[in-house]
Amino acid sequence: MAEKAVLHSFALFTDSKKKRVMLDNVRVVLVGTTHSGNIGSAARAMKVMGFSQLVLVAPECEIDGQTIALAAGASDIANNARIVSSLEEAIADCPLVIASSARSRTLQWPQLEMREYGQKAAQECRQHSVALVFGRERTGLTNDELQKCHFHVTIPANPEYSSLNLAMAVQTLCYELRMAWLESEAFQGESQSVEYPLSDDLERFYEHLEKVLHDAQFINKQHPGQVMTKLRRLYNRARPESHELNILRGMLSSIEKTFAGMKR
Repeated sequence: MAEKAVLHSFALFTDSKKKRVMLDNVRVVLVGTTHSGNIGSAARAMKVMGFSQLVLVAPECEIDGQTIALAAGASDIANNARIVSSLEEAIADCPLVIASSARSRTLQWPQLEMREYGQKAAQECRQHSVALVFGRERTGLTNDELQKCHFHVTIPANPEYSSLNLAMAVQTLCYELRMAWLESEAFQGESQSVEYPLSDDLERFYEHLEKVLHDAQFINKQHPGQVMTKLRRLYNRARPESHELNILRGMLSSIEKTFAGMKR
């Protein structure tokens, strides 16, 4: 009986550790934070929900006494935050990048409802790195930064008073993901996995695509318009898997070879 109890405890520990790693695959990315206290408050919100990976993109403040004070027991997350100079660096190895955006845009980007976002992120954090991106306190994310994210999610707050501070937004998205994770197949058992390209791979694809479209004179370099923005939206919405992206890259390379042969 004692041996069975030990084995059962070990199995629970192993399973718990596996599930813990899933949450560790989620990183919270704060872009251009201007107030040090907000970093601490965000760290506290993360720790309450079981997340620990914090990345700061070009922060306009330092981690200081106010950061630690407002972290209120989550100073380990704030002190261990990774600091990078660009959003590209923060999400380069993430197959799924989701932006928190409160503003409506002229050009609509693939949008997830809160429940849908939680389910998608909970499923994918089982095997992949997932980034939740939050913008500056006053101005949010730029259009260029938003276009580097696969999906946008908006917190359905009171339209007559939808003002949330940074930590509130982090808390809300982390809570939604945690609840979906606790109920998901990823938490309960095995499920079929799908390999998606990293953000860095997608950027190389977009650069390749733009080059080929310039060579084909489909895009005028002097007047590029919104073609690449709309194509980014199309492919982000379709979300090609890794092998599908390889096919697309192969198609572009074949077109380039054909162009080269025609020029001879």
